[in-house]
Amino acid sequence: MSSVLEPIAVNKDQPLARDLDTLAEVLASTIREQTGNAAADQIGAIRDLAIRYVEGRDPEASATLARTLSSLDLTSAMALVRAFSYFSHLSNIAEDLHHNRRRRVHKMQGSTAQRGSIAAAIDALLARDVKPAEILALLGETLIAPVLTAHPTEVKRKTILECHRAISDLLQARDRYPLTTEELRANHEALERVVLTLWQTREIRTFKLTVQDEIENGSAYFRNTFLHEVPRLYLDLEDRLSELTNTKVELPNFYHVGSWIGGDRDGNPFVTGDVLRYAVSRQSGIALDYYYQQCSKLESELSMSTRLVQVDQSLQALAEQANEDQRKSEEPYRLAVGHVRARIFATAVKIGKFHHQLHDVARAPEYESADELAHDLEVISNSLKSHGAAKLANGRLRRLQRALSVFGFYLAPVDMRQHANMHEKAVAELFEKAGLENYMRLDEASRRVVLLRELASPRPLICPYLEYSPEVQKELDIFSAAAELQARYGESVLPNYIISNCESASDLLEVALLMNEVGLIQLAPAVKARINIIPLFETIGDLRACGQIMGDLFALPQWRQIVAGRDMVQEVMLGYSDSNKDGGYLTSNWELYKAELNLVKVFEAAGVKMRLFHGRGGTVGRGGGPAFDAIVAQPVGSVAGQIRITEQGEVIASKFADREVGRRNLEIMIAATLEASFPTEAQATVDTPERHKLAERLSLRAYQAYRDLVYATPDFITYFREATPINEIPNLNIGSRPAARKNTNSIADLRAIPWVFSWSQCRLMLPGWFGFGTAIAEYLAETGETGLAVLREQYKEWPFFQVTISNMEMVLAKSDIAIAARYSELVRDQDLARRIFGRIKEEWQRAVDAVMAITEHSTLLGDNPLLARSLDNRLPYLDPLNHLQVELLKRLRAGDESEDLQHAVHLTINGIAAGLRNSG
Repeated sequence: MSSVLEPIAVNKDQPLARDLDTLAEVLASTIREQTGNAAADQIGAIRDLAIRYVEGRDPEASATLARTLSSLDLTSAMALVRAFSYFSHLSNIAEDLHHNRRRRVHKMQGSTAQRGSIAAAIDALLARDVKPAEILALLGETLIAPVLTAHPTEVKRKTILECHRAISDLLQARDRYPLTTEELRANHEALERVVLTLWQTREIRTFKLTVQDEIENGSAYFRNTFLHEVPRLYLDLEDRLSELTNTKVELPNFYHVGSWIGGDRDGNPFVTGDVLRYAVSRQSGIALDYYYQQCSKLESELSMSTRLVQVDQSLQALAEQANEDQRKSEEPYRLAVGHVRARIFATAVKIGKFHHQLHDVARAPEYESADELAHDLEVISNSLKSHGAAKLANGRLRRLQRALSVFGFYLAPVDMRQHANMHEKAVAELFEKAGLENYMRLDEASRRVVLLRELASPRPLICPYLEYSPEVQKELDIFSAAAELQARYGESVLPNYIISNCESASDLLEVALLMNEVGLIQLAPAVKARINIIPLFETIGDLRACGQIMGDLFALPQWRQIVAGRDMVQEVMLGYSDSNKDGGYLTSNWELYKAELNLVKVFEAAGVKMRLFHGRGGTVGRGGGPAFDAIVAQPVGSVAGQIRITEQGEVIASKFADREVGRRNLEIMIAATLEASFPTEAQATVDTPERHKLAERLSLRAYQAYRDLVYATPDFITYFREATPINEIPNLNIGSRPAARKNTNSIADLRAIPWVFSWSQCRLMLPGWFGFGTAIAEYLAETGETGLAVLREQYKEWPFFQVTISNMEMVLAKSDIAIAARYSELVRDQDLARRIFGRIKEEWQRAVDAVMAITEHSTLLGDNPLLARSLDNRLPYLDPLNHLQVELLKRLRAGDESEDLQHAVHLTINGIAAGLRNSG
């Protein structure tokens, strides 16, 4: 074999094949240079064996592959892991670029707008006789927000991501215009340098991330993508709507990107008041730095002379405030923008935090608010328009104005989050110190009475002369920091407070009381509501009770006063991860859907506008899957222009690291929300009692099957901990948050992310399908062909059922029961392993059979050739990583705890996550 990673066969996607060939050639050459011919040949031979195993051409390939990998010394194993991991990484880059390429080709050919684009959404609405005025009216009351979280499933270092971006740029350069022989050679050599850099760079961090590191990592997506693409989205949409209405449209700020990073302290002891202050000030620094740099470019561009144009008086007055030399006296725009830039600098020094210093400029007074800066930019814009330079005003300046309007001086609104138990403890201690009731002994009705009493009282509960426990003092400091930051940056900087594990109305009133102590929520002497208090319903029980809880809240006049202070909008968050861990895939999805239907009724009856916040993760087991399909499949009335969705872990990088891919994913949320907010008559009638009855029946049986395995099977936790790399993942340095809320051996206390991440690593993906097969098999055993016809009809006609099945099909296609069987060999008690894995294997087959029968696909992913092709390309590299991970885990758990071996295990985790893409 001439190379380690031979070029793949050319298919109809020629440019993708070309890029994969190029990257494979460069990687193969690098490996041969760095490891020598013998090692490279060995890697190539294992690759050939893996291909035979994946394609099923060699019945003995699995056993041969296992024997070969088990015989590798550690040095050879690490070289193999790195080689196969990098091919997955490079494949991801090439595939993302190909998606961008295909979209551009469609646009260049004048094809019909692609589903998921804003253009397609508007066309669809117009075709259904939705008037442009109705779209404008909706956008006037809309809030759409992807929200970045720091949940730890991103295993790639920032350094590695930057190398990936460099490779992407070099491949894109080949597409932009024909390259000469010399240019192509230079491009190829540059690729070789970046791949060599990757090969000689440690993939895994040597240190555990701090919250500050996570803040920096999250902020990078604003610098690279959001600050550039969000304003362009607004302007493009405004221009399209202006064409449709024949009037100038200026949209409100209905779309922004939020963040939990630095504000989410649920289970993360490292988030404190000072960390929250750091998060906001660091974000402020990034926003102001961007405005500063844009003004520097504007200053260079706006060279108009007063000998040739007549500027208006406001612009002239702004220019005269500049402390500049007289060489620019005939160029008032440069003087004016220079003055604005100086004021931005002064503002940044006062309220921002930087890892590098802005260029010093002449002293100027800082801006007291973003509105002051917006006024100065408007002066410049108006003057340009007054002398025939509107085209200049509509370029960089207009984008800067929209960026300022959306991102303000704080960049991204930060959500705060804490577990309900912590608020309960804080309130109980405040009551105890103040000589009030024993709060912990009160029932729910009594708690509401005393909480409302204290909310109405002007007397503070917190006494500066008393000493509180460190745990409670930490909570109080967070609330103080929130009030301080709102006073400095405005209410929009910290608009939301989320209560995890919310189980009662008193859970929300407790937070209102703590907010009352710092002046963010008040009922007396006048109503003040400076922040949204948001319940998070995340277990099956919570989802079933959420309608009653919200109804109880809306029945309280005091709570209605608080909601009235928030424009009669109440947000509710629904948790996909913990509901799945609690009840399994089908039950989680069905209970979430039912909860939304119930909440729609409760909110309508109360006359309150509902905003749903969907706590989705990357994997299907945590609510992942195509965002457009997920949004348009929501129950009628549950969107109505209001939606927030979490973006987590490695999904953030895959969606937003590349600017063009990021633009597409930002656009998808707007397009889907528009379509979901104007449902068709057919969509309004899909929820029939018959469908609900069947879904309930299937869900109850799936729930029973799931709970019987996960919570009722003796020693199941032992199987999970020994048959997956769950115990090795916490040492991977992929996040600041501990893997569990409590130091116990309980699945209930384990965080949903490592739970799902571990099942992904062993290729079972159990949270994404378990229980479904039993439910369907028993239903069909009773109903036969008639029942199968009903299921097929539901799959074709009911978006909820279709999305549920489609996402499960994707998970099953990525699973591999033969590889999972090898992980079961890691369990010390093999009788236990055989019992539990035997049940899992039988249920997996039932799930596959059920999906194939319902979808009528001859193979999994029969209607998704793009994903099928992607898997086919990477399985020869992914599967050996699983086999090798099993072998390395055996050595590690046998007592070899050398640093090199631990590092090798972590490399396999990294590589498998890259191959699966959505793994956490």
